[in-house]
Amino acid sequence: MASPKSPTRPTQQNPQPNFHDFLPTMAGNLGGEGLIGELCNGFELLMDREKGVITFESLRRNAAAVLGLGDLTDEDVRCMIEEGDFDCDGALNQMEFCVLMFRLSPDLMEASRCLVTEVIEEEFGFTRRH
Repeated sequence: MASPKSPTRPTQQNPQPNFHDFLPTMAGNLGGEGLIGELCNGFELLMDREKGVITFESLRRNAAAVLGLGDLTDEDVRCMIEEGDFDCDGALNQMEFCVLMFRLSPDLMEASRCLVTEVIEEEFGFTRRH
Protein backbone atom coordinates (compact mmCIF):
# COMPACT_ATOMS: atom_id res chain seq x y z
CA MET A 1 0.00 0.00 0.00
CA ALA A 2 2.43 2.64 -1.14
CA SER A 3 1.64 6.18 -2.18
CA PRO A 4 1.60 7.23 -5.83
CA LYS A 5 5.02 8.84 -5.38
CA SER A 6 6.54 5.75 -3.81
CA PRO A 7 8.95 3.64 -5.88
CA THR A 8 7.12 0.52 -4.72
CA ARG A 9 3.86 1.39 -6.50
CA PRO A 10 3.71 0.21 -10.13
CA THR A 11 3.66 3.00 -12.73
CA GLN A 12 4.04 3.22 -16.49
CA GLN A 13 7.74 3.92 -16.05
CA ASN A 14 8.13 1.23 -13.35
CA PRO A 15 5.52 -1.48 -14.12
CA GLN A 16 6.73 -3.90 -11.44
CA PRO A 17 6.73 -3.01 -7.77
CA ASN A 18 10.20 -2.63 -6.28
CA PHE A 19 9.59 -4.76 -3.19
CA HIS A 20 11.74 -7.26 -1.37
CA ASP A 21 10.02 -9.69 0.98
CA PHE A 22 12.25 -10.16 4.03
CA LEU A 23 9.95 -12.54 5.92
CA PRO A 24 11.34 -15.71 4.28
CA THR A 25 14.87 -14.63 5.22
CA MET A 26 13.75 -13.89 8.76
CA ALA A 27 12.03 -17.28 8.96
CA GLY A 28 15.19 -19.00 7.80
CA ASN A 29 17.33 -17.17 10.34
CA LEU A 30 14.96 -17.20 13.30
CA GLY A 31 12.99 -20.41 12.87
CA GLY A 32 9.25 -20.62 13.33
CA GLU A 33 9.09 -19.63 16.97
CA GLY A 34 11.51 -16.74 16.52
CA LEU A 35 9.61 -15.41 13.51
CA ILE A 36 6.30 -15.50 15.37
CA GLY A 37 7.97 -13.69 18.27
CA GLU A 38 9.21 -10.95 15.95
CA LEU A 39 5.77 -10.61 14.36
CA CYS A 40 4.29 -10.26 17.84
CA ASN A 41 6.86 -7.54 18.59
CA GLY A 42 5.81 -5.78 15.38
CA PHE A 43 2.17 -6.03 16.42
CA GLU A 44 2.96 -4.35 19.73
CA LEU A 45 4.66 -1.46 17.93
CA LEU A 46 1.55 -0.82 15.82
CA MET A 47 -1.24 -1.50 18.31
CA ASP A 48 -3.37 0.91 20.29
CA ARG A 49 -2.06 0.50 23.85
CA GLU A 50 -5.46 1.05 25.47
CA LYS A 51 -7.41 -1.30 23.19
CA GLY A 52 -4.75 -3.97 22.66
CA VAL A 53 -5.44 -4.17 18.91
CA ILE A 54 -4.28 -2.39 15.77
CA THR A 55 -6.91 0.23 14.93
CA PHE A 56 -7.15 2.56 11.97
CA GLU A 57 -5.86 5.38 14.17
CA SER A 58 -2.97 3.41 15.66
CA LEU A 59 -1.87 2.11 12.26
CA ARG A 60 -2.14 5.59 10.74
CA ARG A 61 -0.07 7.10 13.59
CA ASN A 62 2.49 4.31 13.95
CA ALA A 63 2.95 3.61 10.25
CA ALA A 64 4.40 7.10 9.98
CA ALA A 65 6.31 7.16 13.27
CA VAL A 66 7.62 3.57 13.44
CA LEU A 67 7.68 2.41 9.83
CA GLY A 68 8.38 5.69 8.04
CA LEU A 69 5.25 5.30 5.91
CA GLY A 70 3.79 8.74 6.47
CA ASP A 71 2.67 9.00 2.86
CA LEU A 72 0.04 6.26 3.20
CA THR A 73 -3.45 7.49 2.37
CA ASP A 74 -6.42 6.87 4.63
CA GLU A 75 -7.69 4.43 2.00
CA ASP A 76 -4.38 2.51 2.11
CA VAL A 77 -4.65 2.21 5.89
CA ARG A 78 -8.32 1.13 5.71
CA CYS A 79 -7.44 -1.52 3.12
CA MET A 80 -4.65 -2.88 5.31
CA ILE A 81 -7.04 -3.24 8.26
CA GLU A 82 -9.81 -4.77 6.14
CA GLU A 83 -7.43 -7.26 4.52
CA GLY A 84 -6.67 -8.97 7.82
CA ASP A 85 -9.82 -8.29 9.85
CA PHE A 86 -11.33 -11.79 9.90
CA ASP A 87 -13.75 -11.14 12.76
CA CYS A 88 -14.97 -7.87 11.16
CA ASP A 89 -14.53 -5.78 14.31
CA GLY A 90 -12.66 -3.01 12.46
CA ALA A 91 -9.30 -3.80 14.07
CA LEU A 92 -6.52 -6.39 13.96
CA ASN A 93 -5.82 -8.56 16.96
CA GLN A 94 -2.43 -10.23 17.30
CA MET A 95 -3.46 -13.44 15.53
CA GLU A 96 -5.05 -11.56 12.62
CA PHE A 97 -1.91 -9.46 12.25
CA CYS A 98 0.40 -12.50 12.20
CA VAL A 99 -1.83 -14.32 9.70
CA LEU A 100 -1.91 -11.21 7.51
CA MET A 101 1.87 -10.95 7.51
CA PHE A 102 2.11 -14.57 6.35
CA ARG A 103 -0.56 -14.05 3.70
CA LEU A 104 1.27 -11.01 2.32
CA SER A 105 4.41 -13.06 1.82
CA PRO A 106 3.77 -15.64 -0.94
CA ASP A 107 7.32 -17.02 -0.71
CA LEU A 108 6.98 -17.44 3.01
CA MET A 109 3.57 -19.09 2.67
CA GLU A 110 5.06 -21.67 0.35
CA ALA A 111 8.28 -22.25 2.26
CA SER A 112 6.99 -22.05 5.80
CA ARG A 113 4.20 -24.60 6.12
CA CYS A 114 6.42 -26.80 8.26
CA LEU A 115 7.53 -23.80 10.38
CA VAL A 116 3.94 -22.90 11.19
CA THR A 117 3.13 -26.51 11.96
CA GLU A 118 6.15 -26.69 14.26
CA VAL A 119 5.06 -23.63 16.22
CA ILE A 120 1.49 -24.86 16.52
CA GLU A 121 2.66 -28.27 17.69
CA GLU A 122 4.94 -26.71 20.29
CA GLU A 123 2.36 -24.20 21.44
CA PHE A 124 -0.49 -26.68 21.81
CA GLY A 125 1.50 -29.83 22.57
CA PHE A 126 0.40 -31.65 19.45
CA THR A 127 2.55 -34.27 17.77
CA ARG A 128 2.32 -35.40 14.18
CA ARG A 129 1.05 -38.83 13.39
CA HIS A 130 2.91 -40.45 10.54
